Amino acid sequence: MSWSLPIFRIAGIQLRIHITFLLLIAWLAFGYYAQGGSAVAASRVIFVLLLFLCVVLHEFGHAFAAKAFGINTPDITLLPIGGVARLERMPEEPVQELIIAVAGPLVNVVIALGLFVAGGSQALLNPATVEGGGLIAQLLTINIMLVLFNLLPAFPMDGGRVLRALLATRMSYARATQVAATVGQGFAFVFGFLGLLWNPFLIFIALFVYIGASQEAALAQMKDVARRFPVSSAMVREFRTLSENASLQEAVDALLATSQHDFPVVDETGSVTGLLTRNDLIAALRKNDPDLRVGDVMRRDIPTVTTGTRFEDAFRIMQECNCPAVPVLDRMKRLVGLLTPENVTELMMVQSAMPQRRGL
Repeated sequence: MSWSLPIFRIAGIQLRIHITFLLLIAWLAFGYYAQGGSAVAASRVIFVLLLFLCVVLHEFGHAFAAKAFGINTPDITLLPIGGVARLERMPEEPVQELIIAVAGPLVNVVIALGLFVAGGSQALLNPATVEGGGLIAQLLTINIMLVLFNLLPAFPMDGGRVLRALLATRMSYARATQVAATVGQGFAFVFGFLGLLWNPFLIFIALFVYIGASQEAALAQMKDVARRFPVSSAMVREFRTLSENASLQEAVDALLATSQHDFPVVDETGSVTGLLTRNDLIAALRKNDPDLRVGDVMRRDIPTVTTGTRFEDAFRIMQECNCPAVPVLDRMKRLVGLLTPENVTELMMVQSAMPQRRGL
């Protein structure tokens, strides 16, 4: 995620902190300092940091549950609105998604039980302690609220994924997602209405829930299309390649002369040896080294797919390698196409506009 800074790595998972979270801490520290001095500011900032530690542990709960099913989590990013665990791919089975979704709130349940035993029993379901109680009481109340909020059956909260997993046991994944997304959008309207009458912050939550639900519905539709069509249905067939010995100026000329952002790199025999992305090209140009060639700055760890590979499998490969594009080979191992995320979007748009067609 852009604008995020790596902190440290745990169990192969990179923990990142978004720059907006640092701005939030600075803003809170300044506000509390203005109200009560340095002691008050320090205590409140410590409380916020402990709160987000609970959120990070919540996300690690998802990550470790996903790991049990062979799904890695490259990173977790800490945002002002919570944490985001980026899974390499979504689980294939409803039961797997159910377990992964529940794992996060279960972490908060364990934390709450520990705080309850440690002396926070007076805070049980008492929101007033969030402001007036001791540190343990406040953290206990917050963790209970996190569990209840996350289990609301609305995307993008965990409860929305639990609902989809349960529905997917009786209907298709795409239909289950659509139903769960509709429920989520209904909750968004409720939050928005309550925000107008009570707390404006709920309007922000309503927008967050509505956008998250809409994105999940679109993603499910995309996945349904991706499952039914091979890569050859919508791959880019007209594209430019670059040789390993090409100069960076040649790469710049190709970038400006075409609509491509990423270029397959081939050797003398025409075999794919890597991929030059626009970002890597721009970074290389900043070095101002005239001796650099395309082969020096290209990515060599790019996998390939074949024309018969399903979009679903191709996107999983792209996610696992974090590739902006993937070369497509035919049965003779010749480069015949290029797959980008925009391809499946365009295919989905065509299928949505022509629902009577079953294929391309």
